Amino acid sequence: MSFTGKKVAFHTLGCKLNFSETSTIARLFEQEGFTKVNFAEPADVYVINTCSVTENADRECKQIVKGALSVAPDAFVAVVGCYAQLKPEEIARIEGVDVVLGATEKFKLLNYISDLSKKSQTEIYNCEIDEANFFVDAYSFGDRTRSFLKVQDGCDYTCAFCTIPLARGSSRSDTIENVVANAKKIAESGVKEIVLTGVNIGDFGNGQLIDPLGKNKRQYTFLDLIRELDNVEGIERFRISSIEPNLLKDEVIEFVAQSKRFVPHFHIPLQSGSNKILKLMRRRYLRELYADRVAKIKTLMPHCCIGVDLIVGFPGETEADFNETYTFINQLDVSYLHVFTYSERANTDAIHMSDSVNYAERKKRNKMLRILSAKKLRSFYEQHINTNHRVLFEQENKEGFMYGFTENYIKIKHPFQAELCKQSMEVSVSGIDTNGNCLVIVHKLNSSLV
Repeated sequence: MSFTGKKVAFHTLGCKLNFSETSTIARLFEQEGFTKVNFAEPADVYVINTCSVTENADRECKQIVKGALSVAPDAFVAVVGCYAQLKPEEIARIEGVDVVLGATEKFKLLNYISDLSKKSQTEIYNCEIDEANFFVDAYSFGDRTRSFLKVQDGCDYTCAFCTIPLARGSSRSDTIENVVANAKKIAESGVKEIVLTGVNIGDFGNGQLIDPLGKNKRQYTFLDLIRELDNVEGIERFRISSIEPNLLKDEVIEFVAQSKRFVPHFHIPLQSGSNKILKLMRRRYLRELYADRVAKIKTLMPHCCIGVDLIVGFPGETEADFNETYTFINQLDVSYLHVFTYSERANTDAIHMSDSVNYAERKKRNKMLRILSAKKLRSFYEQHINTNHRVLFEQENKEGFMYGFTENYIKIKHPFQAELCKQSMEVSVSGIDTNGNCLVIVHKLNSSLV
């Protein structure tokens, strides 16, 4: 069947990795003649790429499917990704879903689409997660000012709260040669910033070789990868997405501090500032190592932006444990927090733990840390008032303003000028935006574009 003239729309839930994979699936559709349209528009096919971390995933997925079919009642609906791998039967019960594809099948979606007619019964194509042992490369393209480049997938860690290894399988990586080749393709498109993404990118190199006993061996390291990428012409910035503190080695920090293209911005998950809770979570570090990583970064890059992931309300977290986390974070020289309220997940060890935290208390702790995050971010921004930075502007016009980010992830606001879209420019910043969103506003612009 020819798909020329047919329309496809995509909705992505979750992380940067999901966005890179959705974009790659979209290119496969376009190669077959489909035209990609906005998800709110009528389409012949709707693809929903799901997340296992999202709270109330079932309800959210139902609402997205219902919204799509309200626009195009006869459209073919495919649900793929992490939630589809973990709970395919749950998704299959959602009215209007035609096919559910798990971890290995999502990139083969076109194989499961024939005449685009609605199915009388939802079809599920799902593998055992042990079979998700091969790497499929992906990168986002044309959707944003920056591109998300997948370098690694899966995870061998056994954190007590996490379902990602069940949804994505064991840790495995692309080759350095292929990552560099993809980075060059992205550069040729005119994109100036690449964000390296994966499930556990600091584990890069794992799963590239299999020894005679069938065990994974490491041929390359993350440091080897970023050294090679630093030489890719045409990319102005490489940004490292979330990296585990125990895998953020001194050598990586030292390299970023003196590199040509890697920017001073790290996002480092902490999850708790209590060693007792870190042990219950089965994290692979204690808070002392985390503090050491922050100190090392700030010694070499005082202007570096550091983001932190935190989970509140984990089973066994007493008020004293939470206060220990709050005090620890308050004293750390970090820039912003991503705060998650613990929620029970099937097939995790944490769901069987005793001393559950009351849900109202979980929300209270979440709010306290979000307030602290706003204070941290404002303090970080205030340190950069009356300083010069290079900003890469986005292309959206939001009520007459445009926005962009500096190398160290300060958000910049400026009156919209079409000629600045996707351009990199030297700016001087003068203060915090008056609307309370802690956005730094441009005082003057250097007229020379890059």
